[in-house]
Amino acid sequence: MSPILLDQPLPNMSGIHPALRSFADECSAVAVRILAYLCGLAVLAVLAVDLVSTEPGAAEAGLPVLPSWTQASRPHPAFAISKLDLSDRTDAYEILRHPEGGRKDILRWAAHAGEAPTAEIEIYRPGGELDAFAAADADVAARMSGGRATEIEPAGFVDTKFGRLSLLRLSGAALPARQNCLGFVKTFSSPSVRVSGWSCQADSLAAQRAFLGCTLNRLTLLSAGNDPKMAELFARAELKRDTCNTTTTAASANWMVSGDAPQLRGPLTQD
Repeated sequence: MSPILLDQPLPNMSGIHPALRSFADECSAVAVRILAYLCGLAVLAVLAVDLVSTEPGAAEAGLPVLPSWTQASRPHPAFAISKLDLSDRTDAYEILRHPEGGRKDILRWAAHAGEAPTAEIEIYRPGGELDAFAAADADVAARMSGGRATEIEPAGFVDTKFGRLSLLRLSGAALPARQNCLGFVKTFSSPSVRVSGWSCQADSLAAQRAFLGCTLNRLTLLSAGNDPKMAELFARAELKRDTCNTTTTAASANWMVSGDAPQLRGPLTQD
């Protein structure tokens, strides 16, 4: 009886050469690897497309962009300046509307038609804007400087029928021609309204201050629309209005009101 050898290879009963069988196995393994790589690339491509499609800019690229402010085609003035001596100036009235419901009534004066304005009063009644009343001082400074970025500093105050208003002016020597300009911002909570403006048409800060005070004292409401609180605000302000004379007011301004450094008088003595 012959012994059984377990470690001997089985005889090839299929008639296929072992080299061909090994080559077929290698081809099958390579095909499986290539298929796995292609599936991985497909998954990465799907993820990339999904990430790009969820970007805010890409999602909103096809949506129309609403303008922030548009000029009213048929403006109906709601405010006016009464009895202000600006016979040598040209005036303009502009109304801007926001898609969220805000409205800006802007009164401007210029030395000649077509020239840049030298004074401006803006009444802003916000709607649903998220940035309403944000950075009010910087907004006035930009309007006063012609859109240039510049720093501001306190410049005293002025008494008006709307109460005492803090004034501001451009600081530094970046705009020498506008060092005598003055601006202001007054915000009311009820009704929600912001009154702001600036003036660059006088030759001195005292005259500038007098002009702003008189302009605000003579700011009148023509139409409150459906806002009874706006009508009440102006009715109460009219009770506090004082007579206005720009010459007298400018001459009587003192250093506490003007915000300028006081002028020393008399000789200095030493101990």
